[in-house]
Amino acid sequence: MSKNYPYIHRDLSWLSFNYRLLQEASDKTVPLYERIKFLAIYSANLDEFFRVRVANLKNLIKVGKKTQKILDFEPKELLNEVLSTVNAQQEEFSYILESLITPELKSHDIRILRMKDLKKNQIDFVEDYFNENLIPYVQPLVLMEKKIRPFLNNGALYLVLQLSDEEKPKGEERYGIVKVPSEFQKRFIILPSDKKDRNNIILLDDVIRHCQRFIFPGFTIIDSFSIKLTRDAELYIDDEFEGDLVAKIKKNLTKRNVGPASRLVYDREMPVDVLEVLKDVFELDNFDVLPEGRYHNNSDFFKFPNFGLESLSEKSLAPLQIEELNNGRIFANMQEKDFLLHVPFHSYKPVVNFFEQAAIDPYVTHIKIIQYRVAKKSKIMNALIKAVENGKQVTAFIEIKARFDEAANLEWGEKLEAGGVKVFYSMPGLKVHSKMALIKRCVQGVDEHYAYFSTGNFHEGTAKVYSDLGLFTSNKKLLKECIAIFNYLETKKRPKKAFEHLAVGTFSLKKKLINLVKQEMKNADKGIESSIVLKMNSLEDSEMINLLYDANRKGVKITLIIRGICCIVPGIPGVSDNITAFGVIDRFLEHSRVFIFSNGGDEKIFLSSADWMVRNLHHRIETMIPIFDKKIKKQIKDIIQIQIDDNVKSRRIHYKKNNNYRKSGSDIPVRSQMDTYYYLKKAIEKQNSGQ
Repeated sequence: MSKNYPYIHRDLSWLSFNYRLLQEASDKTVPLYERIKFLAIYSANLDEFFRVRVANLKNLIKVGKKTQKILDFEPKELLNEVLSTVNAQQEEFSYILESLITPELKSHDIRILRMKDLKKNQIDFVEDYFNENLIPYVQPLVLMEKKIRPFLNNGALYLVLQLSDEEKPKGEERYGIVKVPSEFQKRFIILPSDKKDRNNIILLDDVIRHCQRFIFPGFTIIDSFSIKLTRDAELYIDDEFEGDLVAKIKKNLTKRNVGPASRLVYDREMPVDVLEVLKDVFELDNFDVLPEGRYHNNSDFFKFPNFGLESLSEKSLAPLQIEELNNGRIFANMQEKDFLLHVPFHSYKPVVNFFEQAAIDPYVTHIKIIQYRVAKKSKIMNALIKAVENGKQVTAFIEIKARFDEAANLEWGEKLEAGGVKVFYSMPGLKVHSKMALIKRCVQGVDEHYAYFSTGNFHEGTAKVYSDLGLFTSNKKLLKECIAIFNYLETKKRPKKAFEHLAVGTFSLKKKLINLVKQEMKNADKGIESSIVLKMNSLEDSEMINLLYDANRKGVKITLIIRGICCIVPGIPGVSDNITAFGVIDRFLEHSRVFIFSNGGDEKIFLSSADWMVRNLHHRIETMIPIFDKKIKKQIKDIIQIQIDDNVKSRRIHYKKNNNYRKSGSDIPVRSQMDTYYYLKKAIEKQNSGQ
């Protein structure tokens, strides 16, 4: 930071965000199966955090003091704080699972059984299940220090066994290791019930624990403990500017799961001497090992059986339909006005329809799309191939550096190329993170253009659970610059004219944001009421944070709605007292980016693909889209105000770091996601009635 302003390191802020998910799992007002889902989300997030962020921290520690001098933090101190925070959270995770979730499951006649709980018929079932399904996968091995060092697969579950060799002198212990094949078999196995309407479950880990005596005949098994190793997920492309980048990524993907350890998690009941043996065998130090509960890979709770008990989950919301985008006249209707889509409250069908209609429309000549993350089974991608079959020219820019989606994007790229689509791949040194598509029609010799801009990806799956905003438009000012972006992606030649309306990452986005904030500061100096509302996933760029602190000192009212990382420190008297920050954690993942500047009464409202992170503002092609339509501007403002008024599912982001729920003086509960759904439903009903 160039100024002496407070700043929370992004990794610590992220841990605070992930803790908010854990808080949801402990909240008894949340339906039981949703709480279990939050445990899974928390765990999946933490796995990725260790594979990426903690692995990076360890690499920074290794580079030495000279290189570390350029950093504004001490990596070893930060790693210590990260591990301490995670340890505390893991203790709470175990408490929530064992003392809150498990008893509540039991109250609904759902029991998670262990070996000691099994009846005779259940024991027979477990042993038969083991013999029929698991024996080929368990891969038993006796550990021999400094002689045998088995390779632990990334994210795989193992049991470490304390063994006593019956043929050796008494007291001489050996150690074995057995794989828990959760990637091949269900983690939660439904057992025969001993009573009507009772549902019994055993975890795959405990099936193997029960049958481990069959695996190591000749040994007495003293005890067993679960472990899991997480590996560095970075691809480490040496030079993106030389050679074939696609080939380099393909080659390095094969190495991702064999990288160095970023952590070994182990059952906290494991004796110290057993842990020391593991550290020695796998060459780990104290920074590499973290205690957890009896079970790991708790992201598997996504697949926890629900036994048809729908009352223990959130009630489903029927996606709202925008008929003007679904009736076969999508392009004619877009000529008349812009449309705002807010998934998952609105159905994602109009986006699919946008491409499917283009594929069969005789006037469509060109389709262009940016693919960052895409569904495994995608109607949109199939529509692109269909369009080629119908004689359209189709272009897809595929970002193959989208972490953990590289392989899927490469696979789709090959399918699209095989189908005749012209495919362009990643640009060296940049990621293309814009979410937009362009369609060209030629009607009686006149070209027409239509675009869809979004805050989220073209992904039919995540559109059901991610809250995102999208704009269907034929506005010529926006379309002209949209064409320029696609031309740049295809030719790599920078546009000759500056972007006037769209703000584009690496070109004009950060500069435009700075100017918008500074204009609010100028207005505040003139005594004009000034305010900024920023909704995004992450706020990390130190230059932008400094600017917001400066705006705070000028008296600009700043409201931040941040789901994830928030490195600014709101609420400090005399420093950030005009800055309010909160995040909403609820049934849908908040993913949209909306920026509102009061601008002296002539409000400027933008949707964007970009968060305010260094990577987004400096190293990515992003788009920020101005909203011109007055009705849509009002709708976005209303939706944001609903979030500001949320007194049920929003938590303060504050210098005290306590993640407290935000409570208002109103007795009327405002749960923003539910209220947004009914606001949009009412708007559709009003329009359909002709009011």
